Amino acid sequence: MPWTRIASGAVAIVVALGMTMLGGWYFTIGFGIIVYLGQLEYFQMVRAKGIAPAAKTTLAVSQALLIISTLSPTLADAVFPVAGTFICFYLLFQPKFATIADISASIMGLFYGGYLPSYWVRLRSLGQLQASNLPLDGFWASNWLNLKSLPQGLTATLLAFLCIWAADIGAYIFGKSFGRTRLSDISPKKTVEGAIFGVSASIGVAVLGAWYLSWPGWPLTGATLGLLIGIASLLGDLTESMMKRDAGVKDSGQLIPGHGGILDRADSYVFTAPLVYYFVTLLLPLLPALTAAP
Repeated sequence: MPWTRIASGAVAIVVALGMTMLGGWYFTIGFGIIVYLGQLEYFQMVRAKGIAPAAKTTLAVSQALLIISTLSPTLADAVFPVAGTFICFYLLFQPKFATIADISASIMGLFYGGYLPSYWVRLRSLGQLQASNLPLDGFWASNWLNLKSLPQGLTATLLAFLCIWAADIGAYIFGKSFGRTRLSDISPKKTVEGAIFGVSASIGVAVLGAWYLSWPGWPLTGATLGLLIGIASLLGDLTESMMKRDAGVKDSGQLIPGHGGILDRADSYVFTAPLVYYFVTLLLPLLPALTAAP
């Protein structure tokens, strides 16, 4: 593996972990930069197909969506349809008539590149204000070894990241060594064997995390979360591969030496965030009552 790939990957991991541990506006600002760069790559692929999206407007409302997700997570869902309406309004009053493809690509850019990633901001914000001990609503633990004392949003985000990493690394290593059955023509290098092992690795990490965090019914809750993350991670990867294939490009960009673009590294995270957020906020609170019922 080239040293540039190793070095750039290490730097990316350090930056990602740093802003994740701090949380608050540190996470929002860092994540906003990632979303902005990822959307630029998306719109570059869209333009390669001869489509003229409302890129600047979509970029702006996506950043506003991340800010609102930090200030009031419950309000973020109301922003999405309003932002979509504003984008359509903008396109309809351009000198050049907008096409169905222009509108669809713009709304997809908002949904795929802005709305879905905003769930990472919402997830990381859980319990952050109560635990904040730094300016800009940041947090720094006095003892990082005691994970149970950390804000819920931080532990859930770190566990989700670990599951995604396990799924990606497991699928790559096992698929390269033992993969024989092609998974999809969209991404010829992916195999059924690698995908199964990747999902299994995600489940294993999630079960261990659920046990350590003392989640109710931890074997089942951990396995369910790991399964959801493993499948969503794989679908995110395949979706980005499909867009690249349609646009006729090998990588979404060249921002990260040896890795390609932002979307090439973050594709596994796009569809994962909403599943983890609602799993933590809706399902986990219900489990104690369900298990206590006669």
